[in-house]
Amino acid sequence: MDMYKNRLNHLREFLRDKGLDGVVISKLENLHYFSGFTGDDSMLVIGMNSAQLITDFRYIEQAEKEAPDFQIRKQEKGLLRRVGELINEEGLQKVGFEGSNLCFDWHGKIAQLLHDADFTTSVSLDSLRQIKSAEELACIRKAMAIGDEAFNYILTYIRPGISENDVAAALENVMRAKGSQCPSFTTIVASGKRGSLPHGTATEKLINLGEFVTMDYGAVYRGYHSDMTRTICVGSPDEKQRKIYNLVLQGQKLGVSLVKPGASGKSVDAAVRQLFRAAGYDKYFGHGLGHSVGLEIHEEPRLSPASTCEALEENMLVTVEPGIYIPDWGGVRIEDTVAVTPDGCEILTHSNKELIELCICLLYTSPSPR
Repeated sequence: MDMYKNRLNHLREFLRDKGLDGVVISKLENLHYFSGFTGDDSMLVIGMNSAQLITDFRYIEQAEKEAPDFQIRKQEKGLLRRVGELINEEGLQKVGFEGSNLCFDWHGKIAQLLHDADFTTSVSLDSLRQIKSAEELACIRKAMAIGDEAFNYILTYIRPGISENDVAAALENVMRAKGSQCPSFTTIVASGKRGSLPHGTATEKLINLGEFVTMDYGAVYRGYHSDMTRTICVGSPDEKQRKIYNLVLQGQKLGVSLVKPGASGKSVDAAVRQLFRAAGYDKYFGHGLGHSVGLEIHEEPRLSPASTCEALEENMLVTVEPGIYIPDWGGVRIEDTVAVTPDGCEILTHSNKELIELCICLLYTSPSPR
């Protein structure tokens, strides 16, 4: 496919800029991105004039179908040994490796097998995935649509007396039925005081009338992840709940409005943080404003005080997910995933994010007459 040929061309330009004539790719997401192969226990060895996928008997047929631009090399005596042999056979002189993924032990074992190659340059290839293609955006839109469908269903399901685990299972079941391969990550369902836990994964806790319920979850479609968060109230919120929710919603909408080409990851985050500071709640917002999604659930670029993104570009993706988390009270988070457009951004999450108050009808059975 032309898409994979183009990706290989961009990769080779990257290698030239780094003074390399080859690279070993071990990270599964990058292996999939550059080759199309979706199996595991495999590696790529890519040179300026060659592209080789090393795998074992289990995946040969699959690899031939999924990665037609690659020579499929079967390994029978060990993956690392076959990688070293191919580097030697190709006569590669200066070969990069993914230092954040290839463990020290594996790197050393490959290096011992090499005759003349310099295998000392660590590279990060994740930056090559930051701008999404039309095909990638289509997959992420589908994953987002699955998440939206799950949210519409869960509003009919939540009621007092069911557990957070029940809610998580229902979300995941609906997403699977709608075409998700698996959850994007461990589903977060945090109710009541547990809402103060930004990553409060579901527990056996029962949901009570009057509590906030925060749900952070996502679907995976053809390898691409979605990510969304909604906080709802089971029944009617009190004054403080309404105040906190509206502040988070204001911050979330502000963040979305600032996502556009040229904006830095730090500046978008700082604007929302300043809004919370002015309201006296900045100390309760302790994580970054957002991150990208794609073949991984957390990718670059990020919106945070430590962001390295100096300028967002068209077809980058970011989440915008401010939250306020107050110990022994609870919390609120609202998250959309957005795509950068030529003059702003497009919100890919279509679920309602205004404060939802679930109408709970309590049915009482009259005692039997004596």
